[in-house]
Amino acid sequence: MNSSMVMSEKEWLACCGSAKFAQEMVSAGPFSNYQEAVDAARDIWFNKVDVNGWLEAFAAHPAIGESASKTSKSPTSAQWSKGEQSTALATATDATLQELYDWNAHYRQKFGFVFLICASGRSTPEILAEIKRRYGNRPIIEFDLAANEQMKITELRMSKLFSANATAGSITKTPHTTDVVTKAGEDRMSVIGGHLTTAKETPAAEPSKAFTRTRPPITTHILDVARGTPATGIDVRLETWANSRSRPLFGQEDSGGWKLQGSSTTDKDGRSGQLMSMVDALNPGMYRISFNTGKYNPDGFFPYVCIVFEVRESQKWDHFHVPLLLSSFSFSTYRGS
Repeated sequence: MNSSMVMSEKEWLACCGSAKFAQEMVSAGPFSNYQEAVDAARDIWFNKVDVNGWLEAFAAHPAIGESASKTSKSPTSAQWSKGEQSTALATATDATLQELYDWNAHYRQKFGFVFLICASGRSTPEILAEIKRRYGNRPIIEFDLAANEQMKITELRMSKLFSANATAGSITKTPHTTDVVTKAGEDRMSVIGGHLTTAKETPAAEPSKAFTRTRPPITTHILDVARGTPATGIDVRLETWANSRSRPLFGQEDSGGWKLQGSSTTDKDGRSGQLMSMVDALNPGMYRISFNTGKYNPDGFFPYVCIVFEVRESQKWDHFHVPLLLSSFSFSTYRGS
């Protein structure tokens, strides 16, 4: 029989500053392991917490470089924020810190909420580059990105919470329970940063030196922006350009050089299943993700949508998240993480 871990609303609020999220997590619990809690958290965050709840969670975060005590509702959350920003602060100079303050202000003025990024292990130059890149986004795209970054932070903190409670003995352990909690946390940390950052930690090593993925290197999800919900039941295909002597040119996208890597159907969160084999290094080249949008929306303008992108030699260790933001008469995409 699996043992269960009971968390309070206050503890869930430290993971995510939305009161609705914390209440729903208490109702959904207790959870027997970390992954079970993560699955529930994703469903609650993306399907049950409304726009006001998202904004409430965003507001609980300090701007990068700002004291967490000004915004945090929880001492634990404030402590975690400080640890998550430790690499950024350790790599900042007076000039880059001032530049970051200025960009934070520009961002908040444009979008109406704090610039949100899972800062664990990221340097100040990395964060500056990301805020400048994302500043050019349309508000609806940036709002979706911020919600996904919030989920990464939530999962990071949930891992810490589970580890702390397991260590403190707040869960009655059956054989291997601690191993299950720890392993789940380690796997999820690899997904969202490769490490748990504290004030004493140093930046992670280059992934090419010792790297094992915990998810396929190319993923996607679909958001129906007209309905404001994930788009479920859409067939998705991933292909690679197989002709090493050439590359697909404009107007020749369907000239027979594409090789199927895998296919899937989006789940209730709008996320595809595994589209390709687990590999450490991606083969550089051209990739294409195709979405059967006509089946999902027969009255829409697009019978299907194809997104073609290139993976360069220097990017073969990266993760490529290529989402589709869809309505009946428009679509857009972006390079996610």
